[in-house]
Amino acid sequence: PVCLSVCLSVSSQSVCWFMFADDSIKFINEVSNGFSLMIRSQKLRGQTEALYLLTKCNNTRFEFVFTNLVAGSPRLFSSVLAIVKAYESSKMYRELKLRGALLQNKQLRLLPQEQIYSKIEGVWNLSSDQGNLGTFFITNVRLVWHANMNESFNASIPYLQMKSVRIRDSKFGHALVVESSQQSGGYVLGFRIDPSEKLKEAVKEIQTLHKVFTASPVFGVQFEQEDEPQPVEELAGSLVEDDVEVVSEQLPSDAFAVYFADRNKKCDREPVFSPELGLAIEKLPEGFTLASLWEVC
Repeated sequence: PVCLSVCLSVSSQSVCWFMFADDSIKFINEVSNGFSLMIRSQKLRGQTEALYLLTKCNNTRFEFVFTNLVAGSPRLFSSVLAIVKAYESSKMYRELKLRGALLQNKQLRLLPQEQIYSKIEGVWNLSSDQGNLGTFFITNVRLVWHANMNESFNASIPYLQMKSVRIRDSKFGHALVVESSQQSGGYVLGFRIDPSEKLKEAVKEIQTLHKVFTASPVFGVQFEQEDEPQPVEELAGSLVEDDVEVVSEQLPSDAFAVYFADRNKKCDREPVFSPELGLAIEKLPEGFTLASLWEVC
């Protein structure tokens, strides 16, 4: 294993890491590609919890282990797990679904933030030669059709995966044709609505809602933006000096002055006996003591 100091960036669509020393060395894994997450203990940086990311790209398996430099901080794990959970729970907003559990008691099971704009009955699905009679639900997120005789025979087409919606000729006459993106499989689904005026109104409504969704998409993920943390400079604040008066014992005069040559000195002072030294010394200048001569600082 190789231990690197990297920056881990987590977005709503991918997990990316890159090196601080060389940002050209990086790895980006889209959540849609699929990966496994585990939280285990590891000893590479001591006994600490680590985030294991297992993924696969071009038939090659990769395993990445991330530890947090801040000991005991759960942010690394909680952020990644929350993003993956939100991504998995909002697939119906992004993925084309066939034969899913879309209805309950003959009513569309609405997604969070989803609203029904129109319910059109008498819609024929032209996937088979004889057609299947069903019902349209047009919402602000997707177009849903289900067969009246068999509710499990249905289709949920998010606006995010719609490539085009138009009227085309078919062997059944004019039909509403929905073409999905290549990412969702490139399906071409045909529906017939009678009379033709009702067909045109449905196509116009779907095209309008598709444009509105493109300008302001609804991904089904609700979040609250937290206030940005204050900079360290603001948290530290300015230094405040304490209102304290420092009192020091002042010597009568500078001790160094005793050792300086006295320019005005005409003769030596008379010798006196020093009991502290047991010697005769020159008499000290006025204001000095023998002990103060040793306190040179």
